[in-house]
Amino acid sequence: MDKESNSTVLVAEQEGRQLVGYLAVIGGDTRRTKHSAYLVIGILKEYTGRGIGTKLFQRLEEWAITHNILRLELTVVTQNEAGVSLYNKMGFEIEGIKGKSLMIDDTLFDQYFMSKLL
Repeated sequence: MDKESNSTVLVAEQEGRQLVGYLAVIGGDTRRTKHSAYLVIGILKEYTGRGIGTKLFQRLEEWAITHNILRLELTVVTQNEAGVSLYNKMGFEIEGIKGKSLMIDDTLFDQYFMSKLL
């Protein structure tokens, strides 16, 4: 990822020692998709609700603008109300539903496909 100008990983640390969250940015790999990036975010459960996700997304947007990223996209399980709320708050919109796209503990789940245009 460090060799691609349209990909990166942002991290959130507690007191500079413990990783408590990350946001991975995976840029498109063809000339037609270099302007877009797929996102994956993770925050330790005990650190949710503390503004870490908001700060990661704010930093992401700054980074994206300076790296000519015009479209951000992600998927989220439809039942993840906190995640959907965060993404909506950060300006993402639901573009569609990926039906039965995840199998978690032998149960199928749908995902929202969400995006934000910069």
